[in-house]
Amino acid sequence: MRERSSEPVEPIIGRLSATVPDYPQPGVVFRDLTPVFADGPALHSIVHALIDPFDGQFDAVAGIEARGFLLAAAGAYASGTGVVTVRKKGKLPRRVYSEDYTLEYGTATLELHMDDLRPGMRVLILDDVLATGGTLAASARLFERAGVQVSGFGVVLELAGLRGRANLAGRRIRSLVRE
Repeated sequence: MRERSSEPVEPIIGRLSATVPDYPQPGVVFRDLTPVFADGPALHSIVHALIDPFDGQFDAVAGIEARGFLLAAAGAYASGTGVVTVRKKGKLPRRVYSEDYTLEYGTATLELHMDDLRPGMRVLILDDVLATGGTLAASARLFERAGVQVSGFGVVLELAGLRGRANLAGRRIRSLVRE
């Protein structure tokens, strides 16, 4: 098994991530974390930095489409728990809970299978970026409607200027880098 990087996660993320201006639309600066995920020791370190503070406090790890899937699958594997996907509208085949939300550049809908987790279970929600907080807040509402407790959120990058924490007031958030 590969070892975690001995380098702290913040410089790893800064060194390996890519900045893409005007994506997905003019005026938006996109931070691409896929080069960070492609580096094995970096991914190992980042996943543990996200899940370790919540050790023993969750029964499953949820990822939000699409990059959150990568983190959630790795986090679930590392913690020995299950993984759950929160999908964009129309992607899930069974009965779903749906939740509309606002992004930094539009609106969207997230969905969760009604029977992915049993009521009373605890979930840790992982995603790549916390921007306005709309996506994470919508995912939390989906789980809570299913009777599932949200233990907290883990994100690699928090865009503090967009004030996403305000949409998650009173919730536990672990962000590895705040810009």
